[in-house]
Amino acid sequence: MSEIPPYTVIIPARYDSRRLPGKPLAVIAGKPMIWHVYQRARESHAERIVIATDDERIRVVAEDFGASVIMTRHDHESGTDRLAEAVIQLGLDEQEIVVNLQGDEPLMPPRLLDQVALSLHSRQDASVASLMTPIKSVQEFQDPACVKVVCDARGYALYFSRASIPVLRDGLAEAIASLAMRHLGVYAYRCQFLREFASMPPCELEQLEKLEQLRVLYYGRKIIMDVALETPPVGVDTPDDLHRVSKLLTGEKND
Repeated sequence: MSEIPPYTVIIPARYDSRRLPGKPLAVIAGKPMIWHVYQRARESHAERIVIATDDERIRVVAEDFGASVIMTRHDHESGTDRLAEAVIQLGLDEQEIVVNLQGDEPLMPPRLLDQVALSLHSRQDASVASLMTPIKSVQEFQDPACVKVVCDARGYALYFSRASIPVLRDGLAEAIASLAMRHLGVYAYRCQFLREFASMPPCELEQLEKLEQLRVLYYGRKIIMDVALETPPVGVDTPDDLHRVSKLLTGEKND
């Protein structure tokens, strides 16, 4: 990997979650989940790490283990909107790179944070960088929870969807074997773009698919995609996910 540029990690952390309320404070291996996420960021080459939350309970816990925390509004449409407010509060330089590490990714490999920051640094015409990984099963390809991405010849995203894309008329297996890629929810942004994003109204495609990255494409900005150096375990969305991740972090075998 080339020399990693300076960058800041911001960890958005909401208390409210439909499937797992209080998720950032859920205990995993004796520590709140947000602590584990913070440790993954500390293991990267980030120059600064900030937790952005709208909840006092999360702020108290995070500051107790030594994290830098800023309070944001509770009514943001997306995690990127929360990130944009954080960047404005922090007064970061327009060209500074910020990596968004979701607060429910306690197993995110730290080198992927470095990778996505370097990817954006290397493409000056991109506003955002993100990662993807090959899809290897029909079940994953057809799962709406698995977000798919298709790219152009230079690696820029053309579209993201919960639908099974691309579809080959001659057979599903060929599509999976050649072009099907899963989008991983780790992003790097230029701060100037984040400030602009905050003023962009959500678009209809974004609202239909429930995918905020479609707002970036809708307004004509570029997202450079890179194949992840490794595939991270899935994040924590449900109690079952929490149980599985707990076993992984304590060295127990999953059933």
